[in-house]
Amino acid sequence: MNGSLGDQLEQNVALSPNGIWLTSPETSQQVTWQEALSQAQSIAMHLKALGIEDGASIAIASHNSIGACLAIAGITYGGYLATPLNLVAGTKVMSYVLKHCKADVIFCAPDNHDLIADVLSQSKLSPLIILLPPEGPPVWPEGCTGAAAQPAPLPQKQTPGILMYTSGTTGNPKGVVLSHGNLLAAGRNPVEAHHITAEDTGLCVLPIYHINGLCVTVMGTLVSKSQLVIPYKFSVSTFWQQVYDHKVSWFSAVPTLFAYLLNDETVPELDRARLRFSRSASAPLSPEIHRRFEARFGIPIIETMGLTETGAQILSNPMPPQERKIGSPGIAVGNEVIIADENLQPVAAGISGEILVRGENVMQTYLHQPDETAKTITVDGWLRTGDIGHMDDDGYVFVTGRIKELIIKGGENIAPREIDEVLLEHDVILEAAAFAVPCENYGQTVEACIRFKPRKTAEVSALLDHCRDRLGKFKCPDNIHILDDLPKGPSGKVQRLKLFGLVYQETQ
Repeated sequence: MNGSLGDQLEQNVALSPNGIWLTSPETSQQVTWQEALSQAQSIAMHLKALGIEDGASIAIASHNSIGACLAIAGITYGGYLATPLNLVAGTKVMSYVLKHCKADVIFCAPDNHDLIADVLSQSKLSPLIILLPPEGPPVWPEGCTGAAAQPAPLPQKQTPGILMYTSGTTGNPKGVVLSHGNLLAAGRNPVEAHHITAEDTGLCVLPIYHINGLCVTVMGTLVSKSQLVIPYKFSVSTFWQQVYDHKVSWFSAVPTLFAYLLNDETVPELDRARLRFSRSASAPLSPEIHRRFEARFGIPIIETMGLTETGAQILSNPMPPQERKIGSPGIAVGNEVIIADENLQPVAAGISGEILVRGENVMQTYLHQPDETAKTITVDGWLRTGDIGHMDDDGYVFVTGRIKELIIKGGENIAPREIDEVLLEHDVILEAAAFAVPCENYGQTVEACIRFKPRKTAEVSALLDHCRDRLGKFKCPDNIHILDDLPKGPSGKVQRLKLFGLVYQETQ
């Protein structure tokens, strides 16, 4: 075996050709491993017939669908670089991404035709557009036939497979290059952590143009030879019915979605016995939401942590009945994790520092950015996450914030997550995020944005009293701003660094 995604797909066919991989809950269409392999080979051959150079970036503009999964399988099978486009990033960012990756081809779902037309009109680019139906095969240009192309050898383990762009909250997004070996390791890590087998059925509730949706659910089911139910998008109103109808045994979500499910008052009375666990990633999960969700639904949440640069998961709590520590994303699974000081040397248990990770899932490079890559990956192969935390004596990591998000008030470091969690303890608050505000006297002071739960409200003065009682005067926010929604990236993570501009854009 070459260690490629194509090798894994062929292995799955050899073991279970008629086993189901993909299911669309909207149409009930299903795709077997044999059908997935045939489609992947067809897509690869058609791209060869079009004369696309080996290793070229091929963009995908699609919501979650069977078609999008098969496009990724086919692009990577042919040795090309699949580049999922973040559909909520805005036309400016999408234009930058297409220019930066030099995509000559875009697989475009019908619903995104107008969006891509707007992006291309701004960027002055003219790539080949191939229509990508949600469930059917791509619609190839007239006269293009895959049969005319010569089959190419399968990619190698080190061949680049996916180009995923980061959210770019502090500038242009960076293009993360993940090899076939990276992607298979990224799929293995959650499979190992959560004991996922071929008997399981996952439900994809996150967009596969985000690393969690792509690597945890798509790659995870590929590696474990298990089923994946892939709705077009997450909906609170259909979620539990999909879990019941398709005998879903696990799903991976973000804290925002757990909050939405928890605060839904219309949950149908359906059997959830097969749903053995859920997992939370992409942002810290509030201990309050964690406890309330498990108490209401009886479904364990396995808190984890991951990055785009590591193909998602680097840490995970163990599965029950082993000890889970609420407030921690767990221990290293499938890779090494250390806490390091400013000189990148390991520190003792309980000492705060930067979280570093090393393993087969760590990216190859940032596309066209060797200097940024060198700043991020050390000569010893440790990737700097930019997250701050400490590790206890049992190896559990506790994340306190990001280096760039720390609030430094009067020379004292304040982790905004501590303030978030206190605010989320209040029974009227659905979402909360603290942020720094420049101050002549202290350098920075603390403020926060919140979103109320439906039909709940409170006076700001009462919320400040709550914070003062729990945090003390020094860490208590000077002000709390009430928003209809908090800005989020495609993963559902609150974009904390955008809050100051959002709140003060009219006055600064």
